[in-house]
Amino acid sequence: MLSLQDIQAAAARLQGQVLDTPCVESQTLSQIVGAQVFLKFENLQFTATFKERGACNKLSQLSAEERAGGVIAMSAGNHAQGVAYHAQRLGLKAVIVMPRFTPGVKVERTRGFGAEVVLHGDTLEEARAHAYALAEQRGLTFVHPYDDEAVAAGQGTLGLEMLRAVPDLDTLVIAVGGGGLIAGIATAAKALNPAIEIVGVQTSRFPAMVNAVKGTHYEQGTSTIAEGIAVGRPGKITQEIITRLVDDLVLVDEGDIEQAVLMLLEIEKTLVEGAGAAGLAALLRYPERFRGRKIGLVLCGGNIDPLLLAAIIERGMVRSGRLARIKVSVRDVPGALARITATVAEAGANVEEVHHQRAFTMLAAQNVEIELVLQTRGHAHAQQVMEQLRSAQMQVELM
Repeated sequence: MLSLQDIQAAAARLQGQVLDTPCVESQTLSQIVGAQVFLKFENLQFTATFKERGACNKLSQLSAEERAGGVIAMSAGNHAQGVAYHAQRLGLKAVIVMPRFTPGVKVERTRGFGAEVVLHGDTLEEARAHAYALAEQRGLTFVHPYDDEAVAAGQGTLGLEMLRAVPDLDTLVIAVGGGGLIAGIATAAKALNPAIEIVGVQTSRFPAMVNAVKGTHYEQGTSTIAEGIAVGRPGKITQEIITRLVDDLVLVDEGDIEQAVLMLLEIEKTLVEGAGAAGLAALLRYPERFRGRKIGLVLCGGNIDPLLLAAIIERGMVRSGRLARIKVSVRDVPGALARITATVAEAGANVEEVHHQRAFTMLAAQNVEIELVLQTRGHAHAQQVMEQLRSAQMQVELM
């Protein structure tokens, strides 16, 4: 059974091998959510993920025979990088099996650490089965991403560091996939402070641990922007620890995670992937649940696909009203577009896109619909622009 002593021993092994990352208060986020929020910046690790901790602790304890044979891991990216990087450091051969949907940035980083990458299957379960088969064929030691006490002990060192940095934290809100991170942290934190509340967060598209622990039957989806916690089957070891030590498990939606990623980028100037923003997403979705608490969040990963990040930023701009799409109906005469853009400019907005719609409209043949995407200062400013267009005798509506 995983114990505080195991985690303390892991911390001694990891000394100088991984960063003791900052754990500091975000005053702005604290004001927004109505709680005192402390962020543990695990996205500052060399591989931009907490997974280094468990991987390094596991690899450091391999026998001479296991080290000579090499290791194999299955991962959607972060565990892969942790195993590949520390295997390279320790002079071990590493094979990593990744699902085909894994973001390219994670695949390339893993290869960059010298590992052999095998892309197989459309789900983590298919990749896992293939990894076990390869382990048997090639005589490799399998390093599980979460259902391993040595791995969970390595992740648990985060709990030691957070409570050393902020001893009076009363709540920890932790992302949950297979459960290795929260199992390790809960073991350490509850041993140091039995009164501390531990809350796990899963995406509603992958609620496997919530279903297993709470006996619910939420339907599982097929994809999520938090692919780091997109686990279809929870670990046996981790499930037992979570059932015993974790006080609550909550679900967040994709929009919550998108909003949290963007807020961390804008407010804290720090880049996180979907799983890394899950804790903040829970605070945004359930503000009353956490109001007035002193909360620790782990920004557990920063390996986000640039194209996904671009989409999140653009969608966030739309939600905040800083990108607005309007439709203006005018007579199709020379100078009509110039009058529209001049009015928009006078209102202080910027035109990003323009599209003339002549054929697909119910307007009279001599009229035209002009669709514009505008950069504004927010919803109120977008309404102000529309009012100014109406004052110029134009028909306008928000799309």
